[in-house]
Amino acid sequence: VRPAGVAGEPAPPAIRRERLLEWLLTTDHKQIGLLYILTAFAFFVFGGLEALLIRVQLAVPRNAVVGPDVYNQLFTMHGVTMIFLVVMPVLLGFANYLLPLMIGARDMAFPRLNALSFWLLAFGGLVLYFSWLAGSPPDTGWFSNAPLTERPYTLSRSPDYWAVGLLLTSIGTLATAVNLVVTTIKLRAPGMHWFHVPVFVWMSLITAFLILAAVPSLSAAQLMLILDRQAGTHFFDVSAGGDPLLWQHLFWFFGHPEVYILVLPAFGMISEIIPVFARKPLFGYGFVIASGIAIAFLSLLVWGHHMLTVGLGVPADAAFGLTSALIAIPTGVKVFNWLATLWGGSLRFTTAMKFALAFLVMFTIGGLTGVQFAAVPIDQLVHDSYFVVAHFHYVLFGGSALAVMAGTYYWFPKFTGRLLNERLGSLHFWLTFIGLNLTFFPMHFAGLEGMPRRVFTYADVGNLALWNLAASAGAFIQALSVLVLLWNIFVSLRKGRVQDASGDNPWDAWTLEWATTSPPPPHNFDAPLPPVRSARPLYDLPHSGGRPAPSTEFVPPKQGRGGIVVRAAVGQAGDHAPASARAAFAGHSVAEVIHPEAFAHVSQGVLGVASFIISELTLFGVLIVTYLAYRTRSASGPQPANLEVVPVVLASLALFASSATLLMAQRRLRGDDPRGFRRWLLATVALGALFLLGQGREYLRLLAAHITPDSNLFTSAFFTLTGLHGLHVAAGLLALGTLAVLAFRRRAGHGNRGAGLRYSAVEAVALYWHFVDLVWVVILVVVYLLPV
Repeated sequence: VRPAGVAGEPAPPAIRRERLLEWLLTTDHKQIGLLYILTAFAFFVFGGLEALLIRVQLAVPRNAVVGPDVYNQLFTMHGVTMIFLVVMPVLLGFANYLLPLMIGARDMAFPRLNALSFWLLAFGGLVLYFSWLAGSPPDTGWFSNAPLTERPYTLSRSPDYWAVGLLLTSIGTLATAVNLVVTTIKLRAPGMHWFHVPVFVWMSLITAFLILAAVPSLSAAQLMLILDRQAGTHFFDVSAGGDPLLWQHLFWFFGHPEVYILVLPAFGMISEIIPVFARKPLFGYGFVIASGIAIAFLSLLVWGHHMLTVGLGVPADAAFGLTSALIAIPTGVKVFNWLATLWGGSLRFTTAMKFALAFLVMFTIGGLTGVQFAAVPIDQLVHDSYFVVAHFHYVLFGGSALAVMAGTYYWFPKFTGRLLNERLGSLHFWLTFIGLNLTFFPMHFAGLEGMPRRVFTYADVGNLALWNLAASAGAFIQALSVLVLLWNIFVSLRKGRVQDASGDNPWDAWTLEWATTSPPPPHNFDAPLPPVRSARPLYDLPHSGGRPAPSTEFVPPKQGRGGIVVRAAVGQAGDHAPASARAAFAGHSVAEVIHPEAFAHVSQGVLGVASFIISELTLFGVLIVTYLAYRTRSASGPQPANLEVVPVVLASLALFASSATLLMAQRRLRGDDPRGFRRWLLATVALGALFLLGQGREYLRLLAAHITPDSNLFTSAFFTLTGLHGLHVAAGLLALGTLAVLAFRRRAGHGNRGAGLRYSAVEAVALYWHFVDLVWVVILVVVYLLPV
């Protein structure tokens, strides 16, 4: 609401500061989603400027605009920025904004965690870009292959900025993934069964699980790199027996699923946009969902196709080639589903539709060149050439970026209440389409003519000068298209057409985000939601020609209930319905929307911890495999035989007993016995502390014998694995201690109602504690009992 004063007059400074503070402290998923999108766009500008400098340097042979060192910094920061700070955040931003609206929820399941996730991303990006000011920007590629990043090969702090910055963003991304999983499972509107969930929500959910399964592998590798550089461990130190291939395995186990983390939400966007502008329901909804699940599963099995030139052996190369070919099948299924949706439809060529159609063509080109890499001889021929650069830019720019642009034009009215200018949008589309193909298509030919990637200059042989000049010209056309988009946004926000006759749903779309105002209120829905009987609830309303009937009239809700009254039909088929008719419908209050029956027996906290455990399984799995690979690899120095088994086994018995005492505490709580609950909870804390003391004693004994993390490969792996587990135990003790303090302060209340309210928190902490204990069973066997 504009403060009192002259119409159009800027808000006073105090009001502006208040609004700024509101955005900085917000936990509203819509504002956080917009913060993600705006932050990603800011980094997109930086990444785009880095790309333009790269293309200026490569425009002609033997150019000297930038030197090799600066060029290495530019292409490294460009890749890191576009992948980790642009495409992933912007897709998470759309998911943050839209997913609760699409499922009829008030907010994300954990609003404060959602805000923390964004600020971790922003802070991680600032750490990365602070490296420019510190004079040590990363310069070893977005993959930072070891041992190039080890000392003494890189003496500057650039790998440290890379690892720390991306660790922060990864933690935020994992937290967002947990939030997406819990929100989708727990907060769906009544009647929204799994096959009533919009495709974009499905793809965001699948992506969240993929993030939880894959990202911790990169985090583990980065942790090892930081320890190598700062603590003297030897994970990737070749001189001490470390294996540089370990880095590639860990990185690409994340790196290939990352491609689908960046593409699956884009698939969801296209699956929402094409049906609306084709005026047809999505063809093969179930196949689209199943293919997304298949893609996610297979993406975890194909990381080795990035390593077909490192000598893994014929069986491994054949296996990874086969899985790489298989993943093309579910991807192709989606393309045919979209084409079948278009076939026979009543197409409307809005700017959003143009970008969606361009996505189909460009992503298919990228996919076809990707399938060629499944043939091992072809992969070995074009490996590390510009043919690969062309391929992944067609996938990520021709795929993800075009889908994001389509989504921007499609959902901009929902974000702002105004429509983007279609004429400027058409100009933006054609500049983008021409610039994209002029930039990246010639790279195929340059790669086939032998131009390697990651080189700052090249000889004037063959047609390399022609291909590179064309690519550089295309890059500047793309830059011009971005300026057109910015101008379109600026003009539309100031003078754009406000949604008038079209109401809050200018596209006659079918999912629940269009059943509220544009932009939505803070609580998302003022009115009850329509009955959900399919993935397109607004289409299922009394309608004519696929649109809500103009005869539907909203009755304001009373005491949380509302409904519709159907009058005699008026108007012709296809007329627009009143905005209110689209916004609220019979039978469900807002309170009911946020308490769906599905998974009602599982609390949000428990589900959140269970989702988080998925990422922990990958993290500990990576460290355990690393330990098994390194435990006997050192020719001299400490060995597993130097460990004392009996004292550690005794300390472990205390940890295992703590799970039993915690189960007793849970039982007492369910039986409404607060005193018994407190006693058993204190026993759990005491036993956990006893375990940590036992581990501390073992560490002190080893250190006294001059057995330290930097002694050899065995000690590097041992201290990292057991030390990280010890940190998890300490975190669990902190959570248990917090519960104990609350229990003794009687904040949990008494009686069955009070016990029920507090039990969900206890249950969540208990699940985490039992998992930590279970992990120690594996570590105890592998580290201490296996040598015996």
